[in-house]
Amino acid sequence: MAALARAQPFRCGPACLGRPLLREAGGAAARRGGPGARRGAGGSQVLGKDFKRGIALSAGSFLVYETYRLISRFAEVHASFKVEEVIEQADYLYGSGETEKLYRLLVQHKNSEDAELWWRLARASRDLAQLSSTSAEEKKQLVYEALEYAKKALEKNESNFAAHKWYAICISDVGDYEGIKAKIANAFVIKEHFQKAIELNPKDATSIHLMGIWCYSFAEMPWYQRKIAAMLFATPPTSTYKEVQKEALELLNSI
Repeated sequence: MAALARAQPFRCGPACLGRPLLREAGGAAARRGGPGARRGAGGSQVLGKDFKRGIALSAGSFLVYETYRLISRFAEVHASFKVEEVIEQADYLYGSGETEKLYRLLVQHKNSEDAELWWRLARASRDLAQLSSTSAEEKKQLVYEALEYAKKALEKNESNFAAHKWYAICISDVGDYEGIKAKIANAFVIKEHFQKAIELNPKDATSIHLMGIWCYSFAEMPWYQRKIAAMLFATPPTSTYKEVQKEALELLNSI
């Protein structure tokens, strides 16, 4: 019976047998200070080193990530300050009538992603096109450039009243190169964007004034031009003197 009792623990098979034997061998080696003990101590040291290395790598990754975040924030702030500085310089040059200097300043930032810079560049391009010293070829190029910059400003920020205003002005200028049909078709777009500019900023005297000019132009349109417009479009743009008076009153109220 005693022999049977001693044999019972081994019924679980060879896999169970190996575990107690390994524990016993390790214990015996440790008591004797043999190779098993050294390997056990070495294993603990390796595990400790791996653990420390893992902590160091984690800490290093965290520091790299935090550094990246700080640099990104600094770059954003720096870019913001730079844009504000350029806008401040641009407004000073515009107020001083330095059209060529203003254009040179802003065209350096034509790849910007800021609507405020883009509509100012559209305005500067158009103003440069209007100078008597600008050749006919350069004028045409600048007029189309101005429209492109105004369009970018509008796409970037549809809530920017100045972007709507300068888009309307620039598309009107382009009509001079694209014929009567395009000019009449653009008239609808021009009116829409002037109205949007006024809606976004009811105190902007320029938008109200230009809306008044638009109304007056179509109220004063000669009969033959109306005839041409009616041939080209089922419902050509129209206006009345009453609308002109309304825009004039709004202009007076905005002052």
